[in-house]
Amino acid sequence: MSAPLDIEGPAAPPRSNGELVFAEPWESRAFGMAVGLYEAGAFTWPEFQAALIARIRAWETASAPNESYNYYRLWLAALEDVLVSRCAVSPDEVTARARALARRPSGHDHRDDPVTGRADVP
Repeated sequence: MSAPLDIEGPAAPPRSNGELVFAEPWESRAFGMAVGLYEAGAFTWPEFQAALIARIRAWETASAPNESYNYYRLWLAALEDVLVSRCAVSPDEVTARARALARRPSGHDHRDDPVTGRADVP
C-alpha cells in the first residue's frame, strides 16, 4: 500500500522535476510519519487530505502578507488534527510533546558536514 499523493492542487507536496522536495530533515520525517501511519491503517488518506486542505485554507485566510508559507508545517498540523480526531493522541499530549521538542537545541540530532556546513541526518 502506498499513500495516493496528489500531484496537483492544494494538498500536493512540493516537487522539483517530479521528485518530492524537503527543505529540512524534519520535513521528510513528518512526511514519512503520515505515510507510515496511513499505511498502518491509523486513518484514511481522504481524512488526511481533508485535514491538510483545511489547514492550508486556514493559513491562506489568516496569514499576514509577509508570512512565509511552509507546506510541511501545515502537513504536520494536519497529521496532529487527524490523530486527535481519531483519539490516537490528546491535544494536551501534542502540546506537551511540541514544547519538549522546542526546548531541544537547534541541530541536536544532525551532524554538520565540515565541507558544506549543511546539516546531515545521522
